[in-house]
Amino acid sequence: MRIACFASGSGSNVEAIFEAIEDGRMSARCVLLVCDRPGAPVIERAVRRGCDVFVFAAKEYPDKEAFEREIVAELERRGVERIILAGYMRLIGQVLLEAYQGRIVNIHPSLLPSFPGKDAIAQAFHAGVKITGVTIHVVDEGMDTGPIIAQESVRLDNDMTHEELQKAIQRVEHELYPRVIEEWIKEGANV
Repeated sequence: MRIACFASGSGSNVEAIFEAIEDGRMSARCVLLVCDRPGAPVIERAVRRGCDVFVFAAKEYPDKEAFEREIVAELERRGVERIILAGYMRLIGQVLLEAYQGRIVNIHPSLLPSFPGKDAIAQAFHAGVKITGVTIHVVDEGMDTGPIIAQESVRLDNDMTHEELQKAIQRVEHELYPRVIEEWIKEGANV
């Protein structure tokens, strides 16, 4: 299965996916990284792994449709079958949704539907919840509203700092995401 990873930042989930592919836990090949932030650390991670990279700055395009058309062309050029969002901080628009309907998956650092959108870890931390977690879902036109594939909880201890919670969430993400992606690929999951 030929996949593309989309990311905007450090790329720790992308790194976990690369490692799972390399050690045989995932039967996929990441043929493209799409990044909307020139200079983001995830770019170096992908280059180190020999993965093609498409980097763009949204402000250089007249609208979302224009940069998404270019992304779809890059994906099609490489025969990408599935898209894995791994810290991509943009809502997916109609151009990508139509081209990859039911074939885009996202990871979110909360137990959706609680705390959708940006800064979900901080939202949960400041709300004082005792349990939060990680959700993997199929992407639709909403913000973190698509059908849920998997969830795993993370308990907040009373003396836990925001940074400790973030690390706990990332540990779960790095183990759960590759495993769920592999199951999703094997099932041919067009949800």
